[in-house]
Amino acid sequence: MGLEVESRSSDSPYVERVWRSRSHDVDRMTSIAAAHWDLVFWEHRGQVSAAVQGPWSRASVAPVPEDATFFGISFSSGTSMPHLPVGRLVDGSAEIPDATRRSFWLKGSAWRLPDYDNAEEFVRRLVREGVLDRDPIVAEVLRGASPDLSERTLQRRFVAATGLTRGAIRQIDRARQAAVLIQEGVPAQDVIHRLGYFDQPHLARSLTRYIGRTATQLGDRDQPEPLSLLYKT
Repeated sequence: MGLEVESRSSDSPYVERVWRSRSHDVDRMTSIAAAHWDLVFWEHRGQVSAAVQGPWSRASVAPVPEDATFFGISFSSGTSMPHLPVGRLVDGSAEIPDATRRSFWLKGSAWRLPDYDNAEEFVRRLVREGVLDRDPIVAEVLRGASPDLSERTLQRRFVAATGLTRGAIRQIDRARQAAVLIQEGVPAQDVIHRLGYFDQPHLARSLTRYIGRTATQLGDRDQPEPLSLLYKT
């Protein structure tokens, strides 16, 4: 019942995560904020659809088609499609036309539909064909590096490559980490100290804005509305 989600990490520098899911007896979910964009495929009542799902700056309620299957590739921060600027996709999506069970249309060419097991091979072809690009500075800064660039230049590169500011990405990632810890049973006060929140109200505002749940709700496994993919970063 609800939304069954399976995901795995990836060794590709272009991929954050690969996931798949199936819906049962659910018509909506809480879609948590995400700093990454996704390429998503789904099948519902025999109809195959595809879309590029942009980063989400805050939690929202999203419809879920009943008895549908989904597959998605979540791309790493700094990875982008130059022909489809990610800034235009923040809090939105772009439909991909002519999707079937075998192929879909992207940047003027037909592509074979990838799956959960061959996602990296598909991404390598996207890179070879010039459909995907990556700004390595973004990933380096998020890992704590300090490149010899001005703050203004860094901010411009972050927005160009991710659609979000560096501060927004860090706030989203911190809220997701907090949500995972709370679901694992870590007390809220420990989460505050571990992740650098000022106090309980600061944590509460962050969870409400980016996760769409309070700490109490995250600890309750019987919430009627499922969450979208949440994992340890």
